[in-house]
Amino acid sequence: MNDELIIESLLFVLSQPLKQSDLKKVFDNGNTPSLDDIVEKLNQKYTDNAFQISKVGGGYMLVSKKDFEPFISKILPGKKLILSNAGLEVLAIIAYKQPINRLEIESIRGVDCKGVIKNLLTKKLIKIKGRDDSPGRALLYCTTEEYLKHFGLENLSDMPKHNEISEIVDSQEDKISSEII
Repeated sequence: MNDELIIESLLFVLSQPLKQSDLKKVFDNGNTPSLDDIVEKLNQKYTDNAFQISKVGGGYMLVSKKDFEPFISKILPGKKLILSNAGLEVLAIIAYKQPINRLEIESIRGVDCKGVIKNLLTKKLIKIKGRDDSPGRALLYCTTEEYLKHFGLENLSDMPKHNEISEIVDSQEDKISSEII
């Protein structure tokens, strides 16, 4: 059977990213095809379709193109991930400073974060990575594959850097001040 068709069928049925390591379970004859190469071929084949294969969470997923989201949301009003401002702040701190313990998060925010951390753990956006070496051996938190998947990131290095964020904020401030004048 054609490797391309096998991988296409896997992408169609999986609800988590397909990784090169997963193919070793499927192609047990030692001739594991390159996932990157096949995804490239498939995406070329899909140029005039409503879907594509995107790199997410260290693997690949079959997703609908953004142009079709308004139509899809009318028939599949999926549950949206709703986070409070506090949740977004804590998630950003963890994403950029991981692994990090609760006391370090609270020292950055200046307020208690137990409830927010519990909520992020429940939503599987963060996980406990272990314990630090300080007295009391506090729990360390880091982001999960679900975090990458939800925010459409292949890996953490895809997150905006500090200087990129500063440029965006500065350009927005310039735009706002020019509109006021």
